[in-house]
Parts: sequence; C-alpha cells; structure tokens
Amino acid sequence: MREELLAIIEKNSRIPLDELAAMLGTTEDKVINEMAALEKEGVICGYHTLIDWEKTSQEKVNALIEVRVTPQRGQGFDKIAERIYNYPEVRSVYLISGGYDLLVTLEEKSLKEISMFVTDKLSTLDTVLSTATHFILKRYKDHGTILDKKRTDEREIITP
Repeated sequence: MREELLAIIEKNSRIPLDELAAMLGTTEDKVINEMAALEKEGVICGYHTLIDWEKTSQEKVNALIEVRVTPQRGQGFDKIAERIYNYPEVRSVYLISGGYDLLVTLEEKSLKEISMFVTDKLSTLDTVLSTATHFILKRYKDHGTILDKKRTDEREIITP
C-alpha cells in the first residue's frame, strides 16, 4: 500500500482521503496513519502547489545555475551544498554528474536579481570554481504536469 499511496499523492496531494482510501482498498484511518508515519520518517517531505506564473500578473524569472566546486575533505559536496541551499533565493540544489557538480535553481523577479545573486553570493564562495547560468524561457512540463495543454475540439461531427 505504501508505494501505491506515494505514487497517487505525488500526482495529486489534494485528493480527498475517502477517494484515496477507496483507490487503495482500505479505510481512511489506515491512510491517515500511513501518511503520518511517512511524514514522521521523512519520506513525505512536504506538499507543494505547482503554479504557472506566466498566467498571472506576477513577474518571475527562473534560472538553472551549474556550479563546479572543490569538494571539502571529509564532507564531500554536502557542506557546500548546504551553504548554497540555505540562501532564501535558492529553490533547489542537486548533485549532478558531468562537467559540473551542482545544479542550483533560482526564482527571482528579474534577470538582474539572478545575476547579482550569482555574482555577489554564489561565485564568491571559496570552494566555487565556476558557474554557468541558464535562464528558463518557457516551461512546457514541470513535475510531471503539462503546463501548456493544447485544447482539443470535443464536438462531434454531425453529417446528414
């Protein structure tokens, strides 16, 4: 039940508990208890809402910053990743393979704010060797959700 529960709520964390219990063939109480256990264990880390900001009046700029660092003895990449993810501007930090070590995502009000963050905060960290900034121009799919769904004509063709 655990993996099936996680798969369902990963796609829709707002599904009503009675529907969730029915889908899993169990009771609401068992679902509530299992979710509480998963939260306590740190398996469920949070609940988030995916917003398409392009459809609002709010201006937001998103960027992916590749960061190459010198890992610290005995701590690897964890210490520098922690320093980076503690900045409030940072949305996520990933350890990646390839030419760079970390991938940092930012969300700010302007290109200038992102550039200033990279220049003034990120690049000045003593273990950072280099950065490469990529601005997200348009999101097509995010967290498994298609953001710009094409509308289909669902009218039926009637012929004489």
